[in-house]
Formats: sequence, C-alpha cells, structure tokens
Amino acid sequence: MNAIYGLFPDANSARRALTALRAARSRLHLSPKAIVIMSSEPLDEEGFGWEEERTLMPWLAPLGALVGAGVGYALSAFTQRSYPLPTGGMPIVAMWPTGIIMYELMMLGAILTTIVAFVIATGLPTYKKRLYDPEVTNGKILVGVSELDSDCRAELQQLLYQDGAEQVKEFSKG
Repeated sequence: MNAIYGLFPDANSARRALTALRAARSRLHLSPKAIVIMSSEPLDEEGFGWEEERTLMPWLAPLGALVGAGVGYALSAFTQRSYPLPTGGMPIVAMWPTGIIMYELMMLGAILTTIVAFVIATGLPTYKKRLYDPEVTNGKILVGVSELDSDCRAELQQLLYQDGAEQVKEFSKG
C-alpha cells in the first residue's frame, strides 16, 4: 500500500483538507474508501465519520438473540421431554422455566453475535502493515490517501500543504 498523508494541528484544517480531497477525488482518480482520517480522539461532533458506510451490525444482534432464544427453547424442551417426570396432568414442557432459559440464551446470543460482528468488522486481528503515524497519539489529525497513483503525488502533497498540513509524509508497505 502506498499512501500520502498530512498531519493537521486542529479539526478545522483537517476538515478543509478532507473537503478538498473529496472535491478532487474525480480529478485524482481516488475511490471514496481511499481517503483516510485518523485521530487520537473521536471527532463525531466535528462532522467526521458521518459518511461511513452502512453495516449489518444493528441487524445481527437481534438475529443472534432470535437464534439464542430458539436454541434456549429447543434445549429446555428437549431436556424436559428426555426426562419425563410425573407432572400431575400439567404439560411436560413448563413455560416459566423454559422462558427463563430462553431469555438467558437470547441475551447470550445477542452479546456473542455483537462481539463476533465487531471483531470481523474492525478487521481484528490484522497482520498487515496499516497506515499510522506516532504523531496521532500526540493530538495531530491524520488525513491522507491510500492506494494512490504515482502520477498525482505532487498535486496531492501541494493540496495537503495548502489546506494547513504541518507535515506531509509518504507511507509505503515495506
């Protein structure tokens, strides 16, 4: 992966650079996923990250809950039918104990599905070298472009400098 990125001192200059990169995206032949933004703290109130792609994660947790409830009912009903105790005319599968087990496994299914979906969505664990600069931990905001063509490097560097970058660096997968 080849990348060029600028380190910005504040959110306003980073936002200007991000706007300029998005405006020049067609001219520089950049894909929307090629623009990278990174900071040491969340910048949601600054307007960053609202354009992120949609994910299935909100739908996976209820699906995991439904699967967990189904497994809970099947486990409880199978166990109660495997050991049929004399119930005095009442049903063998008692709904209150079955409901408790269904509830617990429903919550477990939702939690485990959320954890697995989160790990998969974030790409953990990763063994590839990723774009990062130690200055991000010192409060700088990284705005850059990954997967870029070599013919637009100079124009991209100039664009980042004119929008307020303190430093412009290149990153290549070594």
